Amino acid sequence: MTSAEERELRAGLYHATERGYAVLRSGGTAADAVEAAVRAMEDNPLFNAGKGAVFNIKGVNQLEASFMDGRTGAAGAATLLTVVRNPISLARKVMESNRHVFLGGAGAEDYARETGLDIVPPSYFWTKHRWEQHERGFLRSDSMSASSTCVGEQEPDDMGDYSHLPMGTVGAVALDAMGNLATATSTGGMSNKWDGRIGDTPIIGAGTWADGHIAISGTGAGEFFIRQGTARYIALRANLLGETPAAAGKLAMLEMKSIGGDGGVICLDSTGRFTMTFCSDGMYRGYCSAQTGHVPTIGIFHSEKIAPDDNHVSLPRNRK
Repeated sequence: MTSAEERELRAGLYHATERGYAVLRSGGTAADAVEAAVRAMEDNPLFNAGKGAVFNIKGVNQLEASFMDGRTGAAGAATLLTVVRNPISLARKVMESNRHVFLGGAGAEDYARETGLDIVPPSYFWTKHRWEQHERGFLRSDSMSASSTCVGEQEPDDMGDYSHLPMGTVGAVALDAMGNLATATSTGGMSNKWDGRIGDTPIIGAGTWADGHIAISGTGAGEFFIRQGTARYIALRANLLGETPAAAGKLAMLEMKSIGGDGGVICLDSTGRFTMTFCSDGMYRGYCSAQTGHVPTIGIFHSEKIAPDDNHVSLPRNRK
């Protein structure tokens, strides 16, 4: 990652964090704040959600999102979206319908139209850097499956290096002045995923959770979050065992790492305690509060500790 690329990514994180916090400072709800933060990332082509979503194996962008209001326990989710500009707003609309929790595909898109959300042509989601990542994935799979006489296939010279761009889910958690929590999570999923694949993001309790005590949003290897029920698992440890967000999040990530997964979580409880814990090489993250002087604090690398409970976890050597 060049210094210019790093600055651009930090600016995107800063903007999204600032957008969400501005809602809270003006007296808005936690639900409004997380929607604003996630929409900012969905509209930024650098992030793997909305405009910057990756392509599936057929060269299609299939998006998904979820939303939870900790005050009411209401939840909404949508998946297999191809024309909804801001999936997070659709997830919230589903939540507020008080009729359904999870919609997918054409039916979900029809609901987006009926509720007045922005509908765009599929071409809106096309970006050069994500398309080249899509093509590069096929080149690598072809070279790996070639005969033993083939030593590999060189990538075209005009392909850029976009390895620095976030490939995971975007999400936000917030606590408002009334003591209410909310979480919002959105993604384009895995690059070159199978057509119709659904990850952890829209599955309530896997990649997202919020109740009256804690809010969680996850990013990483979705299949492992689904198997572990990561977000709900963390919430149960916090609510029933009295563990801090940092302790519960760390244990969840250690257990995920032990079964071959990787990823990270952001967790915030009703007392204001929070953690950004991950078992991957890094996690694009940021937060803002009175303790930061109302100015967003941003981190990318695992060596950066931007908050007391900003934790990078790894397995002991004898457990790897």
